[in-house]
Amino acid sequence: LHWRVYRTEQNGVPRLVKEDKAPAPTFVLPPGAYIVSVGFGLASMTKAVQVRADAMKEVFEIPAGGLRIEGRVGDARIPQGQISFDLYKGSQFEPGDKRPIANAIMTGDIMLVPEGTYHVVSNYGDANATVRSDIRVEVGKLTDATINHRAAIITLKLVNERGGEARANTQWSVLTPGGDVIKESIGAFPRVILAEGDYRAIARNDNKTYEGEFRVVPGVDREVEVLGR
Repeated sequence: LHWRVYRTEQNGVPRLVKEDKAPAPTFVLPPGAYIVSVGFGLASMTKAVQVRADAMKEVFEIPAGGLRIEGRVGDARIPQGQISFDLYKGSQFEPGDKRPIANAIMTGDIMLVPEGTYHVVSNYGDANATVRSDIRVEVGKLTDATINHRAAIITLKLVNERGGEARANTQWSVLTPGGDVIKESIGAFPRVILAEGDYRAIARNDNKTYEGEFRVVPGVDREVEVLGR
């Protein structure tokens, strides 16, 4: 919790007079009108309070809940660091502001948000393994959400023969069957996380270009060899 107490000046501008992060703080204030705001993660509440000469108690009920997200491929949990989540207010099917209210949320992070509907964009890797999901958060409850991806980790190798040693200093492009570039990288063993589907790998080495086709099966991490001859 983050408490802030404001006093409205004669010019109408509120001035911060007290601040605290305790669960139930006690503020000693001269009698008068104040504005009290409390933040709880991404949720908050503000109300006007009239302070009297005697002791008084104000209770704030914040309509908020918690959200914790993880990703899976089949029954396997995606390790932390390979996946992140962006959180948006409202359903993905609703019009309106589509700016995220939180970016790069990690597995296991607990987000405190006002009750309501949200949609999560789950990014597994940095290529095209992206899933959108709608989630409902209720007051006073922790919602555990699991996002299921149909994807796999592919390691690319340019070899002179099947099972051979990978050639260094290779430039890679991964394309869809229609020719759209999904991912570009450089190296002997680049790893790319791809959504289920068919792809074409193009390798450039020593001023020559080689290519091969492959299919991504969900949960089947494997090496893809492109023959350099």
